Amino acid sequence: MGVAQGARGITIRTRIMWAMFVVAACALGTSGTMVTVLHVRSSDAEVTEHLLRVRTQVQDLASGGVDPWTGRPFSDPAAVVRTHLAHSVLGPDEGELGFQGERLRWVPAKEGPMSGEQAAQAPPEGFQPEGDTELMAALTPMLRGSDSVVDSVTTSSAHYRVLLVPVRAAGESATLVRVVDLDRRNAELKRIMVLYSVVALATLLLEGTVAMLVVGRLLRPIGVLRRAADDIDESDLTSRVTVRGRDDLAGLAGAFNRMLDRVQRAVEGRNALLDDVGHELRTPITVVRGHLELLDPNDPADVAETREVAIDELDRMGRLVNDLLVLASSQSEDFVVPVECDLGQLTTQVADKACALGARQWQTVSIAQGTVVVDPARVTQAWLQLAGNAVKYSDKDSLIQLGSRVEDGQVFLWVEDEGIGIAAGDLERVRQRFERTDEAKRRRAGSGLGLDIVESIVAAHGGTLQIASLEGRGSRFTMCLPTRIPADTSQCGTRPARP
Repeated sequence: MGVAQGARGITIRTRIMWAMFVVAACALGTSGTMVTVLHVRSSDAEVTEHLLRVRTQVQDLASGGVDPWTGRPFSDPAAVVRTHLAHSVLGPDEGELGFQGERLRWVPAKEGPMSGEQAAQAPPEGFQPEGDTELMAALTPMLRGSDSVVDSVTTSSAHYRVLLVPVRAAGESATLVRVVDLDRRNAELKRIMVLYSVVALATLLLEGTVAMLVVGRLLRPIGVLRRAADDIDESDLTSRVTVRGRDDLAGLAGAFNRMLDRVQRAVEGRNALLDDVGHELRTPITVVRGHLELLDPNDPADVAETREVAIDELDRMGRLVNDLLVLASSQSEDFVVPVECDLGQLTTQVADKACALGARQWQTVSIAQGTVVVDPARVTQAWLQLAGNAVKYSDKDSLIQLGSRVEDGQVFLWVEDEGIGIAAGDLERVRQRFERTDEAKRRRAGSGLGLDIVESIVAAHGGTLQIASLEGRGSRFTMCLPTRIPADTSQCGTRPARP
């Protein structure tokens, strides 16, 4: 069921634009995501490496450091933690806490360490992990362990990476906790990605605008093709599309014009054939009907004579129909089936078959040697048609010559007779369908399609038919064929439709 006129789906232009938009969006989104993921992973690795260095510093301080207040090696774990807090340099996204047992005792300050009670009363400045109660609650079970820990903690307000380094000596213990706020650390990345998203959106809008203009310009020839196709009907097959440039769309326009050429030739040929067939078939039907209307059924002689006339006319009609079928099939792509064949053997076979066409002096004057690519059945049909014409229009026992030769990449196959010949003014006329010279009509009955069939076969091979004749002295018909059929014979040797 066809689509109703005007009921159009999504246009090619829209599809291309959506495809470009989706591809661009996926590319921008993928690149942004990859940058974010790689940056976050790199940042996490840096944080972990930094926390491990802090752990090493605390452990080295506890094992070999000197207490600045006593000048002696550390013997009190609390002193180790206080000393580290006093000399630690923290980034804007870092915080440190000192615990004794599970109790928060120390936090860093600009002017020395504070007690836990002092820290609780200090005004907030920078990142203060002790202000996140969920974080403090998550640290409590970690403080009960005896080994250092690097772990991640997520609360409702932030994501953290924490380091716990327990210090033990003389039965006492203290724990240093370093906390890194990952959200603060990645805040700059978030701002950059927001800016990236805005730029990406603007890029998509710009890309869509440019794509709309460019795709519209590129697809303009398709609109021209569509309008040209809409304008085509049997009354006007002359519309053609202007070919500009040498790109794919120009090739499409050229192919469309060649298709229109073929359609025009086919329609004009069909119309000419219908006109000719209507005329030629009407004649035998009229003859048979006239004899039957005048037939005296009680007169055996009249019945026999009418029967002979009817059979003769029906035979002529049958030959005409067969010839028309051959001409109709000549428009199909498989009209000729080219194969490699021996030209000398083909010439000999045609000469042998031609001898049965009539009592003439048959002579093969030249036999070419070599291999050619043709349809041997169609070439034989055309060659014998020329030989049959030579028999029709020549006298008994007259000379008819056949021959073949190869020259300059072409095969020449000819038939030459000593018949009635063709006047110079009739040489083009005899090429027309159903046309015969006056002398030929007086001499023998015929349909006038034989030469047309020959030319169709020759044209299908990409060749031409040459005619040389002198009235009253004979004719020479030569089929000029390429040794190999061209890949495209749609233009080669194609005869124009009869006006």
